[in-house]
Amino acid sequence: MSATEPLHRWYLIQTKPHQELRAEENLARQGFACYRPVVGQGARPQPLFPGYLFIRLDQQHDNWFPIRSTRGVSRIVSFGPQPLPVADELVEDIRRRLLALPERPASRFQHGQTVRVRCAGACEVDAIFLCDDGAERALILLNLLQREQRVRVPLSRLSAADGEGWRA
Repeated sequence: MSATEPLHRWYLIQTKPHQELRAEENLARQGFACYRPVVGQGARPQPLFPGYLFIRLDQQHDNWFPIRSTRGVSRIVSFGPQPLPVADELVEDIRRRLLALPERPASRFQHGQTVRVRCAGACEVDAIFLCDDGAERALILLNLLQREQRVRVPLSRLSAADGEGWRA
């Protein structure tokens, strides 16, 4: 390592499936600086890179051994035996781009609310709203053939069952 290279660099951690938050919390408890990019606001932000997070380490002075046995961590991404640093500019660019994303408006519906789904033609059925699924879809609970089914539908096909919204 040359004298001009910074001692602290970003590295990539691969986490166990769906354990990005757990790995980040446990690494932070050990004093490591981490960055887990997420998209979306509210109760369920989603990881931008599922299964990965960034960690800031000093290759010469930090003790890397506890990282591998940290709950939620699978491994440090390496090229051969050597962990591969990520450019600071890349991580900062990701931060800037996420901050520049427009905030998604709050959902028109509440979890558990009865909604009306417009089907083909003039057909309408009632369902239970579960949550938004992205900016243009919703996850609903629909009773089909005496079985409750989770179904993703465009938000444009939903209206409040109390009469607000569109009518066929």
